[in-house]
Amino acid sequence: MGREATDNQTGGGVGELPDERALDDVVEICRDLIRMDTSNYGDGSGPGERKAAEYVAERMTGAGLDPQVFESEPGRTSVVARMAGKNPDLPALVVHGHLDVVPAAAEDWSVDPFSAEVKDGLIWGRGAVDMKDMDAMILASMESLARTGTRPERDIVFAMFADEEAGGVHGAQWAVRNRPELFEGATEAISEVGGFSGEIAGQRVYYVQTAEKGLAWLRLLAHGRAGHGSQINTDNAVTRLAGAVARIGEHPWPIEFTKTTEQFVSIVEEMTGVDFDESDPSAFLEQLGTVSRFVGATFQNTANPSLLKSGYKANVIPGTAEAQIDVRTLPGQQEDVLEIIRKLAGEHVEVKPIHQATSLEVPFEGDLVDRMVEALGAEDPGAPVLPYTLSGGTDNKSLSELGIAGYGFAPLRLPRELDFTAMFHGVDERVPVDSLVFGTKVLHRLLTSY
Repeated sequence: MGREATDNQTGGGVGELPDERALDDVVEICRDLIRMDTSNYGDGSGPGERKAAEYVAERMTGAGLDPQVFESEPGRTSVVARMAGKNPDLPALVVHGHLDVVPAAAEDWSVDPFSAEVKDGLIWGRGAVDMKDMDAMILASMESLARTGTRPERDIVFAMFADEEAGGVHGAQWAVRNRPELFEGATEAISEVGGFSGEIAGQRVYYVQTAEKGLAWLRLLAHGRAGHGSQINTDNAVTRLAGAVARIGEHPWPIEFTKTTEQFVSIVEEMTGVDFDESDPSAFLEQLGTVSRFVGATFQNTANPSLLKSGYKANVIPGTAEAQIDVRTLPGQQEDVLEIIRKLAGEHVEVKPIHQATSLEVPFEGDLVDRMVEALGAEDPGAPVLPYTLSGGTDNKSLSELGIAGYGFAPLRLPRELDFTAMFHGVDERVPVDSLVFGTKVLHRLLTSY
């Protein structure tokens, strides 16, 4: 069975609830942030994060903090502030979010994606789940600490980064490489894509993210002899590229367990009585409901072709052809996987990195994890808490360069009927107001008990 979130706790206790104002403010802050279009197109053409960062900085200043606002490029703005704890000898905790969002095509939505409309008890808009909901919970908890004069046990570094949706190059990565002093003394961090609820065997559970797959966006470049399309050409770049793409895309990556997935599988097997069959894990994954989409890709490496580009006319054989591949690697396996990709590509196809980021795995144990479990248990007694691996990535990858161990913990108690995992980058993204209130209570308990 997973670690039970009970209200019979020891150690650091369950922390304190925020003041009532915070539970109203979290909704207001979330809506304010959604209304600020911070779409990140990945090519520098978006509006940037400046307006949202200034809004965050103003609230930090109002809470008595001294925010540092900085840009990696014009408009690509991040903000960081430190709240002093009672015990400066304790390692600091980084609590971070990102201010950018993926683009939204308004014609596909049933509401204006930047209106932050409240409908059916939910806030609708781009970023409602990824991740302006958590940004709002962080800011509401921070302000409640300041208003009530409550000092955390340790320093808390509050950070809101630019550019997470494009790998963090202009946000968290830039910050840790150019402003590392802002994170001095920090050893752990919490951020997005964890702490949310799901259902297994009819029981509500919570997922804490303790691992992330590595990332490698790769460019395949094939060379050949350009010529007329009517001629025999045994040195055709498109043919070479097509073969490489097919081999990579069809490669059968084996199922392999990490510490996190071993723990996860063991807990779910015990809860459901359904064994994980490596030859066909579908029956096991069905037990997870919609969360199976998040978890299903975390038992093996993946390499998905995502872009093809070559030529300009049907009767002209081009001299080069290009493809892009999205590779996601299990913790500790990135170099081995890239070597396999190079062999699959073949001797006539170059493999060049576009962007790479490390995999992460941290223990599902220790004081911070204990406090997470206890904070959840104070608001939802008896619900098991499980570790899981994220198939995507977060800004914890960048913070790991400073030796900071990152967890995904954006707590939300969700209604059974909401397909929460489909909200990430999805159409009609939305988050329940009640879930925001729940999350603010849990987060505040964590920040006042750890």
